[in-house]
Amino acid sequence: MKMAAGEVGQAVQGVSQDCPWQRTPETCQEFSSTSSTTAGGTVTSRVTRNGNTVMEKDLLNHEDLAGDRGMVDDIFDETYQEKEGPKPPLRYVWRNIILMSLLHLGALFALTLIPSAKIQTLAWALLCFVVSALGITAGSHRLWSHRSYKATLPLRIFLTIANSMAFQNDIYEWVRDHRVHHKFSETDADPHNAMRGFFFSHIGWLLVRKHPDVIEKGQKLDLSDIKADKVVMFQRRYYKPSVVLLCFTLPAVVPWYFWDESIIISFFIPAILRYTLGLNATWLVNSAAHMFGNRPYDQNINPRENPLVSLGALGEGFHNYHHTFPYDYSTSEFGWRFNLTTAFIDLMCLLGLASDRKKVSKEVILARKMRTGDGSHKSG
Repeated sequence: MKMAAGEVGQAVQGVSQDCPWQRTPETCQEFSSTSSTTAGGTVTSRVTRNGNTVMEKDLLNHEDLAGDRGMVDDIFDETYQEKEGPKPPLRYVWRNIILMSLLHLGALFALTLIPSAKIQTLAWALLCFVVSALGITAGSHRLWSHRSYKATLPLRIFLTIANSMAFQNDIYEWVRDHRVHHKFSETDADPHNAMRGFFFSHIGWLLVRKHPDVIEKGQKLDLSDIKADKVVMFQRRYYKPSVVLLCFTLPAVVPWYFWDESIIISFFIPAILRYTLGLNATWLVNSAAHMFGNRPYDQNINPRENPLVSLGALGEGFHNYHHTFPYDYSTSEFGWRFNLTTAFIDLMCLLGLASDRKKVSKEVILARKMRTGDGSHKSG
């Protein structure tokens, strides 16, 4: 199979899978790139730094396009170059610094209450954690950011409710920032650029004003699919009251009302502690999963395979795979292993609430490992 000229053009315009300038620190020098297409339909690139060729390799084999033509929304934009000169000064958002500090202090206090909590309260907190996490993983991430599967109206409503319980910005903002993250990963235009260190990519990016390039690129994204979703826009309109109700009030009232748990424990464990753990589980995908682990699919990008992150983030820690094949609904080649979100989406399909799951073939995955991986797949 050969790619038509238009398909090749699309691939070159948005290629992320093999872009070496999703870069490690040693490549942060001035560079330029040129692309060409082989007779077999493979897009290649020659990368030069300071006038010298430093890397020439396959960017995208034609099999990589077999998954979905819409994947161009997810992939790295190699035309972006960081501006020369000094970086903009940090502008702290003191409101966020104070609120995040108080939140984590509250979570630490909640830990001391666990021995006094009823087992029903702990089970309820765990349920709220899983539901709210699915609002991020199955909802704003895999459904709305990457369109890796389709969901019926009832499922979209459930995921929207769960997303408000998670309180990690409304779906519209989450999708915008995440698409920018993929298109400009590990650059100044990445909202949580891991090249700025673990703390910044974990929580620091929320404590300072966004880099001007993040704002600029976010404003230029095509979000027409999100704007056309009435459920998403309804949530955006009523986001603040939905967060008060679903993230804090409902988790706290249920234990207090139904099994007479103390109001202090009801508030601090299912609401505050659960919310704080949910935030950090998501943040670890941005930080730890960009720094620690193997890169069996593409050794030229920072995202890693981190099973521990997957455990806490319901399957989101297979990050080298995800940045290599962002349109795969499973974000992993291993099905349900450490991946509760994939199991949830599969169950929704079985119930007729989801459909059109996008999945990369085993042949394409193996070819990709052999072409750009770090060899870690050979040891399992």
